[in-house]
Amino acid sequence: MVGRPLAGRIRTPTILGMQLPQLHRYATRPGLFFTADGGADVVARSETAEQLWFSVLEPLEAPSKFFNEAVRLPDSAEYSLIEQMRRYPICTRMLKGMRMRETLFRMDGPRYGLWYLHLPKAWTGMHYGYRADGAWDPEHGLRFNPYKFLLDPYGKGIEGAMALDPAPFAYECAIEDGLVRGDAWGSMSTLDSVGKMPMSVAIDDRDATKHDADPSHPHVPWSKTVIYELHVKGFTANATWLPEEKRGTYAGLADPITLSYLQGLGVTSIELLPIMAKQPEVFLQEHGKTNYWGYSTLGFFAPEPSYATETARRGGAQAVRREVIEMVRALHDAGFEVIMDVVFNHTCEGGNEGPSMCWRGLDNVSFYRHPAGDAGRLEDTTGCGNTIDFTETHNITFAVDALSYWAKRIGIDGFRFDLGVSLARLNGDFTPYHPFLYALRSDPMLGNLKLIMEPWDVGPQGWRTGQFLSPFAEWNDRFRDATRRFWVSQTADPSHPQVGMQEMATRLCGSADLFATDPGRGATNSVNYITCHDGFTLNDLTQYAHKHNELNGEQNRDGSTNNNSANFGVEGPTDDPLVAQMRERVCMDLLGTLLLSLGTPMLLAGDEFGNTQYGNNNAYCQDNELTWLGWDWLIDESKTPQFRRMESVSRLIAVRKSLDIYNHEGFFTRLSQLGLLKQSSRVQWQLPDGTTPIERDWFDLSRRAFTMRLRGNDEQDVLIVVNGGSDDRRFHLPADAQWHLLWSSTESQGERPSPGTAIERVEFGPEPSLWPQTSPPSYDPDQAPVFPAVTTLGAAEQLVRESRAHAAQDGAHAHDLPLPGQDLHGGRHSRWPVEPDRPPTEHAGPVEMPDRLDTAIRANVSPAACPSVPVVRPESYAEPAYLDDQAPNVWTVPALSINILLQEQRPED
Repeated sequence: MVGRPLAGRIRTPTILGMQLPQLHRYATRPGLFFTADGGADVVARSETAEQLWFSVLEPLEAPSKFFNEAVRLPDSAEYSLIEQMRRYPICTRMLKGMRMRETLFRMDGPRYGLWYLHLPKAWTGMHYGYRADGAWDPEHGLRFNPYKFLLDPYGKGIEGAMALDPAPFAYECAIEDGLVRGDAWGSMSTLDSVGKMPMSVAIDDRDATKHDADPSHPHVPWSKTVIYELHVKGFTANATWLPEEKRGTYAGLADPITLSYLQGLGVTSIELLPIMAKQPEVFLQEHGKTNYWGYSTLGFFAPEPSYATETARRGGAQAVRREVIEMVRALHDAGFEVIMDVVFNHTCEGGNEGPSMCWRGLDNVSFYRHPAGDAGRLEDTTGCGNTIDFTETHNITFAVDALSYWAKRIGIDGFRFDLGVSLARLNGDFTPYHPFLYALRSDPMLGNLKLIMEPWDVGPQGWRTGQFLSPFAEWNDRFRDATRRFWVSQTADPSHPQVGMQEMATRLCGSADLFATDPGRGATNSVNYITCHDGFTLNDLTQYAHKHNELNGEQNRDGSTNNNSANFGVEGPTDDPLVAQMRERVCMDLLGTLLLSLGTPMLLAGDEFGNTQYGNNNAYCQDNELTWLGWDWLIDESKTPQFRRMESVSRLIAVRKSLDIYNHEGFFTRLSQLGLLKQSSRVQWQLPDGTTPIERDWFDLSRRAFTMRLRGNDEQDVLIVVNGGSDDRRFHLPADAQWHLLWSSTESQGERPSPGTAIERVEFGPEPSLWPQTSPPSYDPDQAPVFPAVTTLGAAEQLVRESRAHAAQDGAHAHDLPLPGQDLHGGRHSRWPVEPDRPPTEHAGPVEMPDRLDTAIRANVSPAACPSVPVVRPESYAEPAYLDDQAPNVWTVPALSINILLQEQRPED
């Protein structure tokens, strides 16, 4: 009786020349593995192919490494390429148009869906791929086409890009008027795609000393974590402190001055938009656009080469990977964690009409999800044409292998999973007990990293916020929406309240209704955010009542229409000082709520200084000045309003990190529905008159002023004082202690809460900025940082000079020009208030876009902008009459503000 091999049992190699042991099908990993004899073992997976070939591409200018082994195919029209390939185990042919040589090795298999080859010679920088032969039966999901050059799913490097050409498509098609025309269910294409496709690049990473210089990973505790989401290219594409070569690159992010800015801001964990190799969707290529965000993965093991410096790109895939590793090491050395946004829900191949780049050509049936009983169709819960099938064990293994590679070889400290619900669907339905989730949480390395889920997809019942179990954190869209409604929508239109004290209290306390449901989960599992890459920027939330995505080429149909935004009287930029002041005040309230709430805050890069995308809330295809952060204004010799906002945010982050009150993760898991008034000894609530809210107060949507007291065990108590009304208001603070102000959202506008019957007014005198003279100082966590803010709103130097010159011609002093109120960068208008000594003006309406504004923006954004929401302007600052002015601990709190106060002295027991 012949016994069956047990899982994991090593069997005697049977493939000629293979150096690595063959394992059971669930233990063997595909990939290219360099061996001691100078060659490599190659393992590929395809359970439905009839034959696989391994293809090596070499330049004609150099001798072939396989001259003696390969049979040269004749340049003959009598036999097709496929007929000739099938004749010989190793064959070679000339690609004269590319000046390259292709050598094809017939692989042995399949054995449990695996194909094997021992390559006699292999080297770092070797360009290679696969070809797969099998049935062409689109109705049953079989789309094999040996004329298509395919990438290695496990390839560690990628070079080149797909051309918009008929060749990469497995079916017969043509390009007419820049559009792909053809029938994906029709005849198989016989066009050879090599030369029209990117190539996999081999990288030998067996060097035993490759990790010697690795620093210790920061492992920032969740309770101290402040996440900062940024785009590698967009963050430094306009960085004035970098040489041109390093702008918009991995090296630019790793530059000491860049790191010093991030330290000065005080964030702890840098969340990078996808840096895996990407490929624009066919739709974008047809319209001459690219996928700027990168949520269109081409290679799950290879970094995106376009973010590397030109020097690294010339050095090849290994040099690109080295630059990524050095970026991660530099961030680690500076104390930052690196969290990577990953897209395992779909690939760049799109729907059946898309190209055959890799997985579709190797094993379409096994890799993608298909509706039950219809293998020819693709199931799409991502909105991108396909969905990776995570009910297949091998696909889970593939994803875990890729994540482990990035964590172990590159040094990544955590992952944010795009459309996480699509990764956890079994038979179409979401389950928190999905095998993929268990594979992550049980892995000894991955399970100890930061794992963050985007808890939704576009499939049925796709919104699952709070339903992933420990140890996963989740983006909290309920926090985002409630905070926007409270501060933006209801401030702009108080007649339609949507969020009251009950909802805000729940969000301030870490959304216990969502996250205090599973043992080990708590407030830190809630990743609180106001804005992210997808949607309006913080400033656009207060500038635009409607999205303006005309530049995306989809007639403004793309992007969400539910933004909870307002324009406060003018759609888009304005020089009306009252509108600008209101917008700035609301922005600071949003930032204050984000950073004072229990949970893990995430800040979108640029929000700390006022970035705008001019109302585009879906700028995924805008790789240009619209999405790149601008830093031109750093040439200013004195602090600008942009500086003051950034300085205020930095100060608040330092305050948050200094308070141990945010460290009690266990406490928050025991909090429950705060709105249902369940008792807690660690959090207490008061109304402005000092009384405890009763049930009707919690559900009164007009209640917009309250105090939240966080009591510590050994540390001092903290008060968070919220005044969401349009008037300054007096609060009776708890009388059992004295309090002093740590931070106020109105500080940057010259107002602070104060004991007594009036707020404190602060006038800003001229203060020099350190940036023009020196590099930014190192961050000292024990001191409030003095650090120059940076912004997309700053003026380009030439534009500032021109503006001042025009002012001088008009008889004004150049230095009196209200640049903070009409700051320009590439044609952008600032939303900042004018200088305090400038008299208020009547509503000025929209400001005409300047000449430097991109022609397309002027054509598409400005005409669409129109006032839609009346601005709210308080007539007076009348005080409530019921408060006793002589009572102890009466403070006056500015209108529309959120504030944090610290107990001066612990009361005696």
